[in-house]
Amino acid sequence: MTAVLRPAGIGFDPGTRTWILHTPNTTYAFRLAGGRPAHVYWGAALTDAEVTSLPVRAESGARQRGSTSFEAPYDGTEEYAWDGGVRYGVPSLQVRFADGTRGLDLDLVGDEVAGDTSMIRLRDRHYPLEVTLRHRLRAGTDVIERSVTLANLGDAEEIEVLRLDSAAWSLPHREDYRLSHVIGMWGAETQLRRETAPAGETVFTSRRGITSHHANPWVMVDDGSATEEHGEVWSAALAWSGSWRMTVQRTPLNRLAVTTGFGHDGISWRLAPGESLETPVSAGTYTTGGFGAASRAWHTYVRGHVLPRPEEERPILYNSWEATFFDIDAGRQAALASRAAELGVELFVVDDGWFRPYKDDRAGLGDWRINPDVFPEGLTPLIEHVHGLGMAFGIWVEPEMVNPDSDLYRSRPGWVLHQPHRARTELRNQLVLNFGRDDVRAWAFEWLNRLVAPGVAFLKWDMNRTFSEAGWPDAPDPERLWIEHTRGVHQVMDRLRARNPGLRVESCSGGGGRLDLAILARTDQVWASDNTDAADRLRIQHGYTQLYPPGTLEAWVTDSPNTVTGRRTPLAFRFHVAMTGVLGLGGDLAAWTEAEREEAAELVALYKRIRPLVQHGRQYRLRPPCADGLSAVQFADRDVVVFGFRETPRMGFGVPPLPLAGLPREARYRDTRTGAVHEAGVLTHHGLALDLPRGEYASAVVHLERLD
Repeated sequence: MTAVLRPAGIGFDPGTRTWILHTPNTTYAFRLAGGRPAHVYWGAALTDAEVTSLPVRAESGARQRGSTSFEAPYDGTEEYAWDGGVRYGVPSLQVRFADGTRGLDLDLVGDEVAGDTSMIRLRDRHYPLEVTLRHRLRAGTDVIERSVTLANLGDAEEIEVLRLDSAAWSLPHREDYRLSHVIGMWGAETQLRRETAPAGETVFTSRRGITSHHANPWVMVDDGSATEEHGEVWSAALAWSGSWRMTVQRTPLNRLAVTTGFGHDGISWRLAPGESLETPVSAGTYTTGGFGAASRAWHTYVRGHVLPRPEEERPILYNSWEATFFDIDAGRQAALASRAAELGVELFVVDDGWFRPYKDDRAGLGDWRINPDVFPEGLTPLIEHVHGLGMAFGIWVEPEMVNPDSDLYRSRPGWVLHQPHRARTELRNQLVLNFGRDDVRAWAFEWLNRLVAPGVAFLKWDMNRTFSEAGWPDAPDPERLWIEHTRGVHQVMDRLRARNPGLRVESCSGGGGRLDLAILARTDQVWASDNTDAADRLRIQHGYTQLYPPGTLEAWVTDSPNTVTGRRTPLAFRFHVAMTGVLGLGGDLAAWTEAEREEAAELVALYKRIRPLVQHGRQYRLRPPCADGLSAVQFADRDVVVFGFRETPRMGFGVPPLPLAGLPREARYRDTRTGAVHEAGVLTHHGLALDLPRGEYASAVVHLERLD
């Protein structure tokens, strides 16, 4: 008799005290064993009976290998590991009580399942500390969200929280484990790395107060054999825009677990009597379809449960930064807007320089007054000009920063992050305002709300430096700023969007320094990098889309040679790379030739036709970026669009037919440019011929319309 799998939902088996979570394609389970929540299973769908027959890994491991006074049988097996007892692995929860005690001894005191969420409450046997673990299913996805709330139930003494992670994700036993993650720096964000998970603890973190250019709060794990379209992949991501830490622990017994949480080592939170502290969400998912299926699962989740306006098509924007830098004036901006409108641009954005007293970054941040030398009649004439051209108007802001040379800083020097008797280090001539403060948040909301009121439809919200001297001297618990600053930024964004429903926001932090699930819950797209070099962007965008949807990735077409790398690339290559995300333009249009403007207008029109596929379709990374071969990416819904890129040709190495992915077997397609008709089976098993031009940095785009 065939076992019947349960529909998506959460169940509880009282006989084994097992919580069982079914998503559309996977099963996740944990059990109360020996008074602790022990992980049982995370993988392909099982029946409830199959799940309850499974042992807890720590119990089976102890029986197989024996027990000595030097081993820790729980390491890598607990649903949520806290400090205390014979635990020597990575703790997700560490506290210090008023009498100096650090270890915890928790018992289950309550549990419930309410709709798509399960909650279990644990309480310390002696101290007034309660821990609530949450697991939540998200409809239509295989993603499970987890979070934790810590509560001080006492009425007298503080409890010092040394570590509070959102989740610990335990993986099943495999012969080997491989980690996928991204590294980077300014101008080279989200560079994908895949490497064997070493024994011990591998830490990914940001101590910079933002998500950072250097790492990103997600990790994928496979057994070393997964490919883009085949194999088991487990992944976890943290929804947090400040400092964070993820630790991958691989024990000598070959158990692997991933802890994810906000904050970084060395900071703490003093939990007052009657107070609670809730973590951000840690989300996890599993697939048997390789890295591509994992990415598509994340894209579906972000579009369905994270983004504020996922159904919208992101407009084609023009940003004036690389055309003018700080040397802007009203007339030149208006002329650029006219050029942009001729090309089919839908949103015109004025970047930095509109408020500054000088044509550089030395002064003015914090004052946010329109510079009368730049706009003698204010912004209204330019906004009206842009609207008259049929475009929306947007503007660049950097609310979290202040120049010491500003009226704001001179009047309120205590508003910045600082420590007594320490220098206030400037980076980019800036200091960081403390958004943990109520008065700073109120000030930021008020001027931002005034700015967007007269016709500003779009904000590019930038943040151009990391934390230093991160203190809050007049606060009773100064280290709270590491969490409260990020919460404050989120709060201002939430309040601003609620007051101005038509406003759209782009996240920027010197490029891709603030990219995470939490910022995507409050913005519509992300400026992935200040580096607009198309060849570099292929790699940046390849890493970006491992987790985040292409429909959130803003990409500009700028001038050649590129201002960052000096590389020269054809206009079509630059456009095609940018068209695999949210297309934008950023070159000096006044210097473009008539032929370039005509080509650009045609490519903008093409993007508008394929935009629904790119921004809302399923993405297949057919071939990764490479220097001397073909790289390709495909987007599919009913229709299909394929982009192919070759950076450097090699003698004797042509471009073979490119097999496509994810096509219905019976479908037929017509190439909208040539009229050629293709059978899905041929496209899948033989491939599509790409007509790449000769020379370096060649590219092509093929749009296939489904005929039946």
